Amino acid sequence: MAKAMRFVAGAMLSLTLALPAVAEDVTADTVVAVVNGTNITLGNMLVARESLPAQYQALPPETLFKGILDQLIQQTALEQSVGDALTKRDTLQMENDRRAYLSNVALEPAVTAAVTEEAIKAAYDARFASATPGTEYHAAHILVDSEEKANELKAQLDGGAVFADLAKANSTDTGSGANGGDLGWFGVGTMVKPFEDAVIAAPVGTVVGPIKSDFGYHLILVSETRAAANPTLDDMRDELTQELQQKAVEAKVKEVTDAAKIEKPGEALDPAVLNDATLLDK
Repeated sequence: MAKAMRFVAGAMLSLTLALPAVAEDVTADTVVAVVNGTNITLGNMLVARESLPAQYQALPPETLFKGILDQLIQQTALEQSVGDALTKRDTLQMENDRRAYLSNVALEPAVTAAVTEEAIKAAYDARFASATPGTEYHAAHILVDSEEKANELKAQLDGGAVFADLAKANSTDTGSGANGGDLGWFGVGTMVKPFEDAVIAAPVGTVVGPIKSDFGYHLILVSETRAAANPTLDDMRDELTQELQQKAVEAKVKEVTDAAKIEKPGEALDPAVLNDATLLDK
């Protein structure tokens, strides 16, 4: 009986040792695979997962785990197969890759600190708090191929013809022509320059033209104007974020380069050597 109990206890011990580590024992250093003596850790897998596109990160954990582990095993085996056959080009590329990665590591804290909700709001206020609202225009046009045709239609308008009717019957801009020439509301910078200049100068309710542009000859009727509303904070968020990021990057780069001892013996070289890729083979 005692012998049987010892056997059962031994079996239970063996079973316990065969079970995977419980969650609290798992760390980034936990080894998940060994390829010819080289360890692949859970940390390697976590970093690999973070670099995946969002659609792959959304895959079920069991699918991701197997896929990432298999990929790292294959990459490790391929890496080992290269042995000492690295070329000068390979070595230099790895140096550049490392340099680029660590540059981003250095910049990330500065960028994160710079882009806060308070900073975005302050940048928005600085741009629009005292800005004079622009003007938007509600206009219609009739577009034709010749100045002669435009003058003919202008005479009809001066004689009392309805602008919208002539636009529907004659405008080569079929999109607006179907709506009586109506272009809706638009701001400065939306239309081609000759057209825009004419719209800005046109008295409301008066037909102007012909105005020549790359599209043909326009007769223009500005029906009303209004003050353009400033874009909202949410409208500007992405643009302001990019500006803050760029300023943070520039400031950090200046800080570290100003503090560095930099020598440039290469400035004496002929810039044309940059085109000579055969130097990598020597």
